[in-house]
Amino acid sequence: MTDILMPALSPTMEEGVLAKWHVKVGDTVKAGDVIAEIETDKATMEVEAVDEGEITEILVAEGSEGVKVNTPIARLKDEGGAAAKPSSNPAPQASVPPAGGQSPAPSPPAGGSTREAGEGGKAPVPAAKADGARVFASPLARRLAAQGNIDLSVVKGTGPHGRIVKRDLEGAPTGAARPAAASAPAASGEPRKVQSLAQMGIADGSYDLVPLDGMRKAIARRLTDSFRDVPHFPLTIDCRIDGLLAARVKVNALLEKDGVKVSVNDFVIKASAMALKAVPEANASYSPEGIAMHHHADVAMAVAIDGGLITPIIRAAETKSLSQIATESKDLAKRARDRKLKPDEFQGGTFSVSNLGMFGIQSFASIINEPQGAIMSVGAGEPRPVVVNGQLAVATVMTVTLTCDHRVVDGAIGAKFLQVFKAMIEDPVTMLA
Repeated sequence: MTDILMPALSPTMEEGVLAKWHVKVGDTVKAGDVIAEIETDKATMEVEAVDEGEITEILVAEGSEGVKVNTPIARLKDEGGAAAKPSSNPAPQASVPPAGGQSPAPSPPAGGSTREAGEGGKAPVPAAKADGARVFASPLARRLAAQGNIDLSVVKGTGPHGRIVKRDLEGAPTGAARPAAASAPAASGEPRKVQSLAQMGIADGSYDLVPLDGMRKAIARRLTDSFRDVPHFPLTIDCRIDGLLAARVKVNALLEKDGVKVSVNDFVIKASAMALKAVPEANASYSPEGIAMHHHADVAMAVAIDGGLITPIIRAAETKSLSQIATESKDLAKRARDRKLKPDEFQGGTFSVSNLGMFGIQSFASIINEPQGAIMSVGAGEPRPVVVNGQLAVATVMTVTLTCDHRVVDGAIGAKFLQVFKAMIEDPVTMLA
């Protein structure tokens, strides 16, 4: 008998969502078969079997959240082996709901709906009673209770091990839920105790509460830590891009037969990478052990996806042509939106580019994506009045803002980087030399 464990799909992963099972009890699998899909804070990834045998027990239901790494999620009977015995390791439990027994609904799993756990004798999910004792409810029961404002601590469970299941909520009184605690406990890395909406004067019933999924929690934690802990400052410069726009038309005409279309952002990524190689002090990261001077310009590009943001990376972008960058960035962006990126495609990077120009944003400053030393925010290219040889004229101008980690990128280094970047953007031929 072999326990199938919740895998660590990235070096920093501590827990995930078991989004979907591709097998059921009684199925026979062999090494390499896809058996499940796991949602991390950034992507949905397939999990393959590493052993052969028969699935004898599913320990964690589809849609279960907060499943800790290395927790048994299923059991496999080896060829010729004995039937599985109950493991001494408890099945993973979803996050404990707040006082009153209510909990947000689990995020819908990719490719399947949330199913009620509570069959097969799985360990129930606890909620808190007023006296501190635990009450157990399936994810579906918790969701229905939250929707119906039902206090689970006063409901008698008839499921396995006394778990409250869907049928137990029929006829249960509504409006019995106890008020939530005065404030939610501070998340890891938060510098202060977060007030509840009620404490901030927002009336109950005047809003719909969308539960935080793993991605949004990770974004909140990382950006809070970065903004608080990294001493940062912005540098802003305007770039005239009429020459770039003209060059883009010519480049795309040449690449049309190959089905490749280069965007302004592809030029920005290429120019950023070339500028980082020209000013290597800007291509650096701070660490307690010292300053890491990176060998390549691994440029991360911010991609908005449903429910958050992810930064897939163009590795060694300084070595790639515009057509290569265009092809790779398009592929990465599509798979990012489908949550199909591999961890090594969005983890790491030495520099980030965030472009909101397509939304008409003129200028903005981004929060540094640690441990990178800087991030560049790109605004829209738009006609603006400029002075040329003492005469007023109109040019297409794009504003970029470089947010620097002052521990590693000083003002002079950031300014030098922007000078080189501006020269390449305004005369794209220079980035091809």
